[in-house]
Amino acid sequence: MEQVKSVSPFRKATRKNMKLKLGLAGASGSGKTYSALQVAKGFLGTLDNVVVIDTEQSADLYCRLGGYTVLDFKPPFDPRRYCSAIDLCVAEGFDLIIIDSVTKAWDGEGGVLDIHSKLGGGFRDWAKATPIHDAFLQKLVHAPINIITTVRKKQDYAMIEKNGKMGVEKLGLKDIQRDGFEYELTAALNLNMEHVAEVSKDRTGIFETICPVILGEDHGKQLRAWCEGN
Repeated sequence: MEQVKSVSPFRKATRKNMKLKLGLAGASGSGKTYSALQVAKGFLGTLDNVVVIDTEQSADLYCRLGGYTVLDFKPPFDPRRYCSAIDLCVAEGFDLIIIDSVTKAWDGEGGVLDIHSKLGGGFRDWAKATPIHDAFLQKLVHAPINIITTVRKKQDYAMIEKNGKMGVEKLGLKDIQRDGFEYELTAALNLNMEHVAEVSKDRTGIFETICPVILGEDHGKQLRAWCEGN
């Protein structure tokens, strides 16, 4: 009887043909969509095979940059619909998706917070709501396509005790998404109102030494080289 050769479960580590998962966060007006398109154009050399999943109804504002495609995405913003939209973009053969934005999957009509509220809003109801968000995050991370996400930020506050008195104190801007969302991405950058990017997380090492910086096509080219193992 012919022996069947066993297949080794081991392989050499490689970064060749890795798919980009980039997050851009900022307050309204910080230039998230424009920056995402600039990076995408540099990454692919063109916007012809880029699709914007547009929850903000603003993607058409930058059509002068190139011939990208828009997928209008209206309520409900159920994360499972985001997953279906990603699958559709993959099936259509696009090379890069810009999800503008993922905020509404969390805090929009039909998003996770809305789902949790409709389940009853109690602590136990997170047992049903959390897996819906987790499935969306796993779809985003493991989808066989390059993805750039945008996230809105809002001012965060806390009650702080000073000199025996309680008062409200600003804590800075906070992503309108579940805490830790950015840790699953290749890189995550924060944009201020001058459109300048700062590093939140960077597995590529590209941005650690050049930030603060205004994002452009050249950064897309660098990210493409990194994904290809160069």
